[in-house]
Amino acid sequence: MRRGIAASALVASLALTATACGGSDGDSGKSDGPVTITWWDTSNATNEAPTYRALVEQFEAAHKDIKVKYVNVPFDQAQNKFDTAAGATGAPDVLRSEVGWTPAFAKKGFFLPLDGTEALADQAKFQPSLIKQAQYEGKTYGVPLVTDTLALVYNKALFEKAGITEAPKTWDELKAAAAKIKDKTGADGYWGSAQAYYAQPFLYGEGTDTVDAAAKKITVNSPAAQKGYGTWQSLFSGKGLHKADATADAYAHIQDAFVNGKVAAIIQGPWEITNFYKGSAFKDKKNLGIATVPAGSTGKAGAPTGGHNLSVYAGSDKAHQEAALKFVNFMTSAQAQETVAVKNSTLPTRSDAYTAKVKADPGIAGYQGVLAAAQPRPALPEYSSLWVPLDTELAKVAGGKESLDKGLDNAELAISKLVDGFGK
Repeated sequence: MRRGIAASALVASLALTATACGGSDGDSGKSDGPVTITWWDTSNATNEAPTYRALVEQFEAAHKDIKVKYVNVPFDQAQNKFDTAAGATGAPDVLRSEVGWTPAFAKKGFFLPLDGTEALADQAKFQPSLIKQAQYEGKTYGVPLVTDTLALVYNKALFEKAGITEAPKTWDELKAAAAKIKDKTGADGYWGSAQAYYAQPFLYGEGTDTVDAAAKKITVNSPAAQKGYGTWQSLFSGKGLHKADATADAYAHIQDAFVNGKVAAIIQGPWEITNFYKGSAFKDKKNLGIATVPAGSTGKAGAPTGGHNLSVYAGSDKAHQEAALKFVNFMTSAQAQETVAVKNSTLPTRSDAYTAKVKADPGIAGYQGVLAAAQPRPALPEYSSLWVPLDTELAKVAGGKESLDKGLDNAELAISKLVDGFGK
């Protein structure tokens, strides 16, 4: 997510492979045998995929007339791979689609509208904002499978040693807490990310976003956005505030420092819950604190809503689509979501899946508590791509290679090329 001759050849090869195994495979649609559908799962192959494989086996046991060809596709390759395969009419019947991809593929006609189908039979059980986020031009193109958002995650023991009894509610409070933690424990209090996705809460805290989709206006360089990014930048220097890491391995560095007690707080999502527990600082799961991201000067606090939907390929034939709809219904059922949540420590998307067994995981319970502050992404097909130029510019700003003004000017120009008809 975040190509020379060799790369193009690879993409072509992937497209041919996808055509061979996708929903248009003639042999799998014979009337005298089971229909075989292909599912591209983009979950983590080590931590999450085994749970989904087990659910596939359960589905096949309950539906003898349907076989599922399970393919785990690396998340960072899946968007381009599906785009190429769908254009060649050979995409998988079902895709685990990141929420930002859903409107983009719907706009291209690659996804089947699911309204009124078996896949959405339990629509009323799902969080309304997640259904809305799966829509494009009034139609629903995905069923929410897992959801996520960002939160301030912190080491309760380090906070307590510094005499801090509750999580900071503003960025200024976080700065003060970081200084106290450094003085009392020697550990850094906070380590921020230079990635654009992780800087998004600073925009929400000033009541703005990268773009105003309704007004068709680019707002990444507005006064409010400048203020938000200014606050983000200020958290890379000061007592207890770790300096910015703009290297390719920054994510791993920040995560490792947190789980091993070298830094007391970071901004992170629930996809890392299982990895938190593997660290020396969180052998006792109850030591993991989870709070809403701090608020900006407007008093508002919010973080982007992420997650994944299950979507059905519009290019598959009727038999494959009907089988795919049954599969999506099963995989997004309350029982399946409970299983995934317990095994993978991910957040369900429907209310009846938050059972006592699920909420027994303090990580899930903690993130459920911050979902109210999660902000749905606008139904703008290009929205997720807007973080790409921002990733480039913010890394330069955080690393001291470019001023914030220059970085936002460059980002504004790049974004203007991505969204047609948007003014400044």
